[in-house]
Amino acid sequence: MTIAHSTELVLEHVRQMVERADQAPSLAALAEAAELSPSHLQRLFRRRYGMSPAEYHRARRFGQFKAALRDGAAVTDAVYEAGFGSGSRVYEHTNRLLGMTPASYRAGGAGASIRYTTTETPLGRLLVATTAKGICSVTLGADDDELVQRLGKEFPQAAFERVDAGREEWLDAVIARIASELGWSEASAPAMPPIDVAATAFQWRVWDALTRIPEGKTVSYGELAAQIGMPGAARAVGNACGSNRLALIVPCHRVVREDGSLGGWRWGVERKRVLLAQEQKHQGQTSRAA
Repeated sequence: MTIAHSTELVLEHVRQMVERADQAPSLAALAEAAELSPSHLQRLFRRRYGMSPAEYHRARRFGQFKAALRDGAAVTDAVYEAGFGSGSRVYEHTNRLLGMTPASYRAGGAGASIRYTTTETPLGRLLVATTAKGICSVTLGADDDELVQRLGKEFPQAAFERVDAGREEWLDAVIARIASELGWSEASAPAMPPIDVAATAFQWRVWDALTRIPEGKTVSYGELAAQIGMPGAARAVGNACGSNRLALIVPCHRVVREDGSLGGWRWGVERKRVLLAQEQKHQGQTSRAA
């Protein structure tokens, strides 16, 4: 058995311990079971899974909590079924991880008001949606029906209102910013409105790193993992990219496979190819103008 294989087995054993535990095991207890120092185990676990054991336990519990809510469980029942122990621990993370109250999420977005608009772009139809807190969705598709159906799947019971272009400040600002940054418009880019999406701390970390990739440039999943200090977490980075709901705002299209090939993209690999070519062309024009 190779050292790498042995390490993988140890980490899998630790992961299972964390997943089965009602309460997050202490790092010292996990390290003793793995026969590693706490600091070494922490580094290995974070490198493999993209987060610490404690963060992994919390993310799994929160995932179970959301699943219970969607299955129709009462909020109190879902809290204890997921092993949180008290509702206060859930509400501490609600704004960052869920984007709305647990009761509203359980009801498929019931009580949430979402305003959206669509527009034509060189990449097809673009939909931008916002809650009262901020932008919750930016997606690309072939037509408006596809985009609206996709929006409704996440919050099937939310109240949706379509608004015309020029009637909603945040929606218009996102469209104008995208058009400016991608060279579709010569107008200056307005400030980015606040964001309201459900995400874990690790996903936010990856998305933030994505926004730092220069226009017209690409990095591999492994390179991006290294940039956030988690070499070896390429798979977790790929999953975080795949969960991005903010097309073009969070530029996950700038991440490619290790061999340089495009790989997939949530909104279509051909759109990814066209978009990267457009960015490289726009960046070249900008550089020459400077």
